[in-house]
Amino acid sequence: MAVSRRIWSGLVVSVLVLVAATTGVQFSAAAPATGWAPPAVSPPVYPDVHIDWDVPITMSDGTVLKANVYRPIDEHGNVVTEPLPTLVNLTPYTKLVSMTVDSAQSVPVLADAIADLAGRFDLTGTGISGFSDLINTLDGGALRGFAVDRNLIRSGYTQLVVDVRGTGFSQGTWQVFQEREQQDTLEVLDWAASQPWSDGTLGMNGMSYSGINQVQAASKQPEALKAIFPIVPGGDILRDVVAPGGAVGIGFLPLWLAGVNGLKLIPDLQSVANGTFDWDWLASRVENPLVFFDLLWAALTTPTVDAVPPELAAMLEEDSSLRRDLDAAPENITTPTFVIGGWHDLFANSEPRIYDAIPLPPGQKQLLMGEWYHATIGSGLGQPGAPPRLDTLQHAWFDKWLKGIDNGIDEFGPVTLFEHGGGWVTESEFPRADATYRRMYFSPAISGTAQSVHDGSLTSTAPGETARLTVAPGLSTLCSRDSGQQTIGVTAILDACGKDSRIAELGGLTFTSAPVAEPTHISGPVAVRLNTVHDTTDGYWTATVNDVAPDGTSRVITSGQLTSSLRTLDESRSERSPNGDLSAPFHTLTLSSRQPVVPGQPTTLDLALTPTAAVLQPGHRLRVDIFASNLPKGLMLRPLLNESELRPQHLELAPNAPSFVNIPVVGNPDGW
Repeated sequence: MAVSRRIWSGLVVSVLVLVAATTGVQFSAAAPATGWAPPAVSPPVYPDVHIDWDVPITMSDGTVLKANVYRPIDEHGNVVTEPLPTLVNLTPYTKLVSMTVDSAQSVPVLADAIADLAGRFDLTGTGISGFSDLINTLDGGALRGFAVDRNLIRSGYTQLVVDVRGTGFSQGTWQVFQEREQQDTLEVLDWAASQPWSDGTLGMNGMSYSGINQVQAASKQPEALKAIFPIVPGGDILRDVVAPGGAVGIGFLPLWLAGVNGLKLIPDLQSVANGTFDWDWLASRVENPLVFFDLLWAALTTPTVDAVPPELAAMLEEDSSLRRDLDAAPENITTPTFVIGGWHDLFANSEPRIYDAIPLPPGQKQLLMGEWYHATIGSGLGQPGAPPRLDTLQHAWFDKWLKGIDNGIDEFGPVTLFEHGGGWVTESEFPRADATYRRMYFSPAISGTAQSVHDGSLTSTAPGETARLTVAPGLSTLCSRDSGQQTIGVTAILDACGKDSRIAELGGLTFTSAPVAEPTHISGPVAVRLNTVHDTTDGYWTATVNDVAPDGTSRVITSGQLTSSLRTLDESRSERSPNGDLSAPFHTLTLSSRQPVVPGQPTTLDLALTPTAAVLQPGHRLRVDIFASNLPKGLMLRPLLNESELRPQHLELAPNAPSFVNIPVVGNPDGW
């Protein structure tokens, strides 16, 4: 078998080398990671894994959830009966998907081929280098966090994978993070802790939806839960993906809802064959086939604010139960938590904030942020100059907090970041304590560095002249980093979209600084103030902050957006820099606080951009791009879109009412 594995692995690599010879793709020799010592993990003590399929778990309201239970098998072929620490993963993507991913990773030929390929597949210079990021994700360890890590089970853990209510083979109506689903999670944890194969010590793992589920559960402080390892979790789902800046996230949300609602209709074929088919499951699917689509449809089609249906109106009010359920409340977490995120992930707005909000000392909480999209989480980990694979970190995290093994994982980080324009760094906190906020003003003076609607400058002093710049809604952002974010990294396969903003900038206003003379670090959330004028009663604005290389490449390091009429601030949740400028505006995003703009009169808007970490290398410039739309990341609610009439919007640049970016910078760069 070992010879066969080597043959297949060699065949896969040989084919790719042949491709390289004919296309110019570059491969480099893989080597163990250096500079980031992987923590010790408990070795496998059992040779195999046993699966109990579709174990019923009855909730307090009688609804039955279905779970797969993974337990180790000893050298005699017996299922281990010793109570073990237990890991719980609740998923809406059906256990079938988890099983498929787990099975694929368990095929030796595939595993060997992926290991041989990782780190050697380099498409730099081909225009599609984002594809190599996707390929290298396969060996970054995230998939074992998404599905099942058999190495953990073999080393003495039990794993539970559960279909959340209304999905997979579980009965009921899908709740989409709401109160009943959160109650289910607590009941599943209680059930798991009381089983004879569990020692009562629980951890939770999983990514995306399952990561959010972990944060929600830990905020309730269940007694048996001792550690969580959420990969790409969200903390404020409304602002992250449902309605960023008050607009509907049409790039991700419709496809995601269609995917989950479609997968939940796949029946348990084994139960059909053996006569045990769950008719209650079928009844729930017939009754609620398209959960949440009614709200999405209403948001995109309701013509006026007065006609918004009550369910959607309630979602757009802060005191609604649905709105509260979409806030994960990490400030209540007392469970050791390791947060994994990506600067271009769907939940990039929340991931650093979750870490900061958890009231635990560094070490008991950890943050790892890479230059990743949702589908490329973990890409490149385990390679030279990068931290260990995610499954290694996860394994060590649970060994520490569930088994009490002193393996040093609490000394890792506590903040491990990939800096845009640089590389991996370790920090004691995020944002950096030595970063100070400073204004960089928008000036109409031509910078000579960009092709855009207007090529302005970014300066340390307010412009002495007054100018009105006009920008219209357009489609150029379909090829942008925000588009890559909304498509979970798919459009970012193209370097012209994912790693260079020059196509998008053709439809926007640009403001570019002088080049820096020394490495200049940026650390923290960013805010952009716009002095705007509208021709109608509403509008929509987007801002990006970019690192511009000497060759003209313009790479986004953070972005944000805002519907003009939803500009009301919650001062109690907003943050300001020492000079009083907003550094992290927090908008209520409610219809009741809506303020229609007055056509022709100046309106001040403060846009919140996601937290970021970057370094501008010598000769690089800082740039802010301003757009009047941001497809596909956001489309205004239909009634507000009607009021905007998709008319051009104006940016007023005036000495007494400047527009600027408030950005956290380390040091005092020359030329700024």
